Amino acid sequence: MKILLAIDASPESAVVAEQIAARPWPSGSTFAVLSVVEPSHLWTTSEVAMEFARRADEAVKNAVTQLQSKGWKVDGSVLSGDPKGTILNAAKGADFICVGSHRSSLTRFLAGSVGTAVLRYAPCSVGVIRGKAPAGAMKILLATDGSEFSDEAARSIGERPWPAGTEVRVLSAVEMILPATRALLEPPFIDSEFLETARAEAMKRSQDAIAQARQILSNVGLQTSDSLSVLLDPPRTIIAEEASRWPADLIVLGSHGHSAIDRFLLGSVSESVALHAPCSVEVIRKRVNAPPERSPAV
Repeated sequence: MKILLAIDASPESAVVAEQIAARPWPSGSTFAVLSVVEPSHLWTTSEVAMEFARRADEAVKNAVTQLQSKGWKVDGSVLSGDPKGTILNAAKGADFICVGSHRSSLTRFLAGSVGTAVLRYAPCSVGVIRGKAPAGAMKILLATDGSEFSDEAARSIGERPWPAGTEVRVLSAVEMILPATRALLEPPFIDSEFLETARAEAMKRSQDAIAQARQILSNVGLQTSDSLSVLLDPPRTIIAEEASRWPADLIVLGSHGHSAIDRFLLGSVSESVALHAPCSVEVIRKRVNAPPERSPAV
């Protein structure tokens, strides 16, 4: 697996690198650490720009050292240019882009056009890293809608050597009434028979989605549980609240789902969860040449 770690020059970047170094990655994984400094003539004096470049270089060197201390093969670089385009260009050929999330200069990165572009247009999966790496077993919340993209998210979890005792909770939200049709079902248009049929179909879709994801995970020996939620709140709210209640160390979800407007609707869910969840988040994109599933653990 090839992982691109994009960091800034803030002190919190050391925590991001520490969590990435502590995460379980497949044997033979390689890392590239990147920090992007915007061209000085666009926004400040050359002296300040040089200081930013120095801090970025120091942050990259520290991250490289942390990853190398765990035995990983690592390259590091500081580039000048537009962060959005530079990061996306550097991600070509990568399996993951990992970025940090904290209340410092990265707030602008994650909340602004750069973060949105990385989440929406990255050619690979994106991990948003929050807080310190948990010691030992992890609690992973997998949000699924039963689509091929959700299945890819489950397979992504199954490909990695998580610590013993790690549990994956599979969450599916039952959307009883689509927002576009809700107004049509208010009195005097409400049809109880239609509602009952829609409710049963939605429940079955969610149950099937959970069963499908749990099968993928149990095939590689991971411990699983499930959570079925009736959708009274937006999906992003349900996912974040479930992660907070459990509490989860990591949320994993597919980049989008079923319909022709997947990229817009479910993409916005994954973006919102990634930007505002209480823990780290991975948004998984389907790869053309995915590796075979692991054999069951013994």
